[in-house]
Amino acid sequence: MDSLSGFFAALFNPAFPFVRNACIAGLLSSVLFGVLGAIVTVKRIAGLAGAISHAVLGGIGIALYLSATNKVPGLTPMMGAIVFALLAAGIIGVVSLKAKQREDTVIQAIWAIGMSIGVLFMAKTPGYTDPSSYLFGNILLISNQDLVLLALLDIMVVFLAWRFYPQIEASSFDEEFAQVRGIPTQKVFLLILAITSVAVVLLQTFVGIVMVIAMLTLPAGTAGYWAKNLAAMMGLGTLFSALFSFGGLAAGWMLDVPVGAMVVVLSGGVFLGTALTTLLMKRRRRRKLGYDES
Repeated sequence: MDSLSGFFAALFNPAFPFVRNACIAGLLSSVLFGVLGAIVTVKRIAGLAGAISHAVLGGIGIALYLSATNKVPGLTPMMGAIVFALLAAGIIGVVSLKAKQREDTVIQAIWAIGMSIGVLFMAKTPGYTDPSSYLFGNILLISNQDLVLLALLDIMVVFLAWRFYPQIEASSFDEEFAQVRGIPTQKVFLLILAITSVAVVLLQTFVGIVMVIAMLTLPAGTAGYWAKNLAAMMGLGTLFSALFSFGGLAAGWMLDVPVGAMVVVLSGGVFLGTALTTLLMKRRRRRKLGYDES
């Protein structure tokens, strides 16, 4: 309890703004994880999102190199990451729509090539650049500017989800029926990939590139066991993400371990526990029905 009280004391202590920023970032990120995670999970495009999240390392590495060598002064890693993310999303989206049979190959290629380009350019960047800081992230380094960007992206994502909810829901659950109804499913798909790619860039500062895909699927996957529709899944996913983020931050502080990894472990534990409990309940129900029938 002393460690927990110490965490709350640090949270409200003006001398430790990084703890407060980390908590706010977790809550803001939970909106993106909940809303976009529900869509990614329902549309079963976690692999696509994973490739994009890993490919951005290439943009980060190139931006660091160009900035450090003064070839493009002022170029930030985030700018390079966004360009690479949108490029990867565009390639994957077009291939997925036009050449479905080659989708897996292209996804794996972009995943591997993007990360390799990033590592190569980081190796040539003057000074020491640690790829692990981008791969695994550090929520305690969140800046006020990051919080503003996260808040703006939250507003945009929530507005688009509200404005185009019928189209998103229809194209997520029954794409052929949506096409018959005149919904531009291909444009909806590409828009979802584009927004997800930008969100991935911002979220990688929270749990890192490697772990973004886990937070895009685990809270939403847990919510899927209770939600009856996509809107409920978004809401519950956001709630679970907020709880996991705050719980992971508190546990990371008390145990002195990386916060991002702690958030994902907590999310994964709850998801697996929910899945196991649901499976056992279904088996018990089937056995009971079989006993009653006999």
